[in-house]
Amino acid sequence: MPLFDSHAHYDDDKFNDNREEIIKGLCQKSDTNPLGISAVLNSASDIKSSYAALELTKRYPFFYCSCGIHPHEAEDAEENFEDILTELLKNEKVRAIGEIGLDYHYDFSPRDVQKEIFRRQMSLAEELSRPVIIHDREAHGDCMEIVRDYKVKGVFHSFSGSAEMVKELVRLGYYISFSGVVTFKNASSILKAVEAVPDDRLLVETDCPYLAPVPYRGQVNNSSFMYETAKKLAEVRGVSVEEIAILTASNACELFGINSQKIQ
Repeated sequence: MPLFDSHAHYDDDKFNDNREEIIKGLCQKSDTNPLGISAVLNSASDIKSSYAALELTKRYPFFYCSCGIHPHEAEDAEENFEDILTELLKNEKVRAIGEIGLDYHYDFSPRDVQKEIFRRQMSLAEELSRPVIIHDREAHGDCMEIVRDYKVKGVFHSFSGSAEMVKELVRLGYYISFSGVVTFKNASSILKAVEAVPDDRLLVETDCPYLAPVPYRGQVNNSSFMYETAKKLAEVRGVSVEEIAILTASNACELFGINSQKIQ
């Protein structure tokens, strides 16, 4: 089973010069990624990128997407964004609401506004029975307070919390996704979280063009580099990288409601 990249941003401007070339090469096995890529979930950050993400799914059959308002963009959210997202979610390739959440590292939007937009999208996800993709940066306490208030399933992407936080999220029905950060030298606490995730809740991602894993750190990330992240997860969990690929692809299909036969 090739790898399923559960979180990417191929609509990002950093891919403007070579987007098509990179995407067309992802499914091919290579020295960089001997397993290849079976599917990509492209995550949006605002309404404009939601439409861009949807367009990518029309051009590339192995692409799926989510639509939503990132905390960075919360202050500029359209007044009727719920109506727009509801329409977008009618497309079969739109598999989740996201990415949504809180970011207290940059605070590009005021925290009270971030919380309001986050809650409105969680409410929409609950109403429509759709999974969410959650961005949580230096906001663990407030994120946990909000997700406890809604009966929603989803994933905490590029997870940066503790093993204890993993256990509560799993009880709440969430999946946990890890990015290239697990390969960084200062990742010891995150590796404890990797160990704590049950087999049926583990996902892997790039968050490309960001967070390229070692030995590609500092480069523009893409899904072929995710093999290094999967290798690290395999090492920590004491299994083969092939087992990680099968497990995480199966979990991604389960979370996002994708027929696994379509990605093999």
